[in-house]
Amino acid sequence: MTSTTLNAEHLYQVLLNGMRDVQAHSAHPIRLVGVASGGVWLAQRLQHDLGLEGDIGVISSSMHRDDFAQRGLSSTPAQTQLPFEVNDAHVWLIDDVLYTGRTLRAVLNELFDFGRPHSVKLAVLVERKGYKQLPVCADLVAGQADLPPEQSLELALNADNALVFDVQDVGAVKG
Repeated sequence: MTSTTLNAEHLYQVLLNGMRDVQAHSAHPIRLVGVASGGVWLAQRLQHDLGLEGDIGVISSSMHRDDFAQRGLSSTPAQTQLPFEVNDAHVWLIDDVLYTGRTLRAVLNELFDFGRPHSVKLAVLVERKGYKQLPVCADLVAGQADLPPEQSLELALNADNALVFDVQDVGAVKG
């Protein structure tokens, strides 16, 4: 799948169907935690479409980044909010793009600052091919993208609140 064929709304439906299967086969309630910011939009929609009770969690990687010097402070800082007991919870981290794995490493550190979940799984809208720096794999992937490292891929909301991808030339590797 190339950047020109990435359809975020179609991939969301794939992700939703995968999460419906997870929900149907889970013996325990699942808790959705969106990785700021694209993962939060996805988690909110999944929470609604799956009919899950309670609120989603929001998790930020900013306090545990190991590449702060290269990335700098986010222009849209998010604060971690976990409106449920993390200890012994079955947590599904929801993210828009899995690339190097660095964001997920930071998010896991942040999550464990709040307690010890029973399990942590990862669902992503898109996994970028290649360029992994850490051994992070998603449990559920809606699609894959093959982009050069000079391009960034980010989820955005258009004027109609539909999910779209924004592909930009950045010249630097993002996590």
